[in-house]
Amino acid sequence: MFGTSGIRGRVGSEVTAAVALSVGRAVASEGHDRVVVGRDVRESGSMFVDAVGAGLRECGADVLTVDIEATPTIARAIDHLEADAGVVVTASHNPATDNGIKLWNPSGKAFGPDQRAAIERRIREDDYELADWDGVGDRYRREGVRDHHAAALRDAVDLEREPSVVVDVGNGAGGITAAVLDELGCQVRTLNGQEDGSFPGRPSEPTEETLATLSTLVAATDAELGVAHDGDADRMLAVDGTGTFVPKDALLAIFAREAAGEDDRVAAPVDTSLAVDDALAGVGASLTRTQVGDVYVAERTTEPDVVFGGEPSGAWIWPEETRCPDGPFAACKLVELVAERGSLSELVADIEQYPIRRTSIEVEDKAEVMADVAERVRERYDDIETLDGVRVETERGWFLLRASGTQPLIRVTAEARSAADAEELFETARALVTETVAVDA
Repeated sequence: MFGTSGIRGRVGSEVTAAVALSVGRAVASEGHDRVVVGRDVRESGSMFVDAVGAGLRECGADVLTVDIEATPTIARAIDHLEADAGVVVTASHNPATDNGIKLWNPSGKAFGPDQRAAIERRIREDDYELADWDGVGDRYRREGVRDHHAAALRDAVDLEREPSVVVDVGNGAGGITAAVLDELGCQVRTLNGQEDGSFPGRPSEPTEETLATLSTLVAATDAELGVAHDGDADRMLAVDGTGTFVPKDALLAIFAREAAGEDDRVAAPVDTSLAVDDALAGVGASLTRTQVGDVYVAERTTEPDVVFGGEPSGAWIWPEETRCPDGPFAACKLVELVAERGSLSELVADIEQYPIRRTSIEVEDKAEVMADVAERVRERYDDIETLDGVRVETERGWFLLRASGTQPLIRVTAEARSAADAEELFETARALVTETVAVDA
């Protein structure tokens, strides 16, 4: 039921009011007595909020509703409102046809594997602690959580000057970014600023392709950079002052190098570029790799010497602030960097870029194929890592083979410091999968 980013799927088939009711019942039955509940801009979210709230109250939990807010705003509100947990109804960067549910701890960290497994078990076994008639929970409306988040953003940055910024809200819940940057004195233009869960301006997921209008607008104006969010604003990606999309690994390297110092560590997934390792080495820090998924990155940031965590998808975590990926906070930190250090294009140019190759191979049984691929890799290589799929380090670069979490695909990634080496590693990695598929067939 749960992926690494909660429950997500098509409304009316995979995500229903019955599912939301069951999740609410299970969360309350696990002992969470006071729960913050909010949603992103999708119209279906209102009925799912009602269903989750009904399930929570039916099992004795009090519900604190905050309506439409960015996911990091709701995650930060849990501790602020002295609650035990949070439920955000969102499909994040998924298309308008989808919705979902994600569960949060007071630290801002999403529910981990053990917590998700406990919720799944209760739903599977229909095991709920239903309250007596006089023990059902109450429902309260809570205002001011956006103000709380905005104050945290303002307090966290110190602008030496006020850059001109374009904020592409993507018709989502991330309008707080433009508001705070305006309060900080920046000249702010907004793009796709009207909340609309059908995402008419562009697809919810910010990518180089979907941010073409943002790039054009930044290039045609005096803006020094553009920032963009997905539907619930847990992600943030950027374009520089020329309108050029900032490579995701370069953005990760910029944030990581700024956050880390001597002997610090930064958490990032197994498919993170060598560029991040090199950037951290320059300040005496190092990279610690995690499974793919911001929940795993957030979990690693609980270790005392891990000062930052990031996924190239656009999820950035400063653990001293919150362990929820906070797109508005990341946007404000990036503006602060530009104000202090100079143009974003210069910051990007200071990060080494290496050739990287990626593909996906469709398979019938991804678990069986990956098991056979792993065995082939062990026979040929000594330096392998099986944290998430199979990652092989060589003197020239690395390659990664891992099963998609949601589709019948094996992901193939290879990177090296030269194009020829990257191509050779990529072809080797792809052959390991295709040869295994041929044998299994």
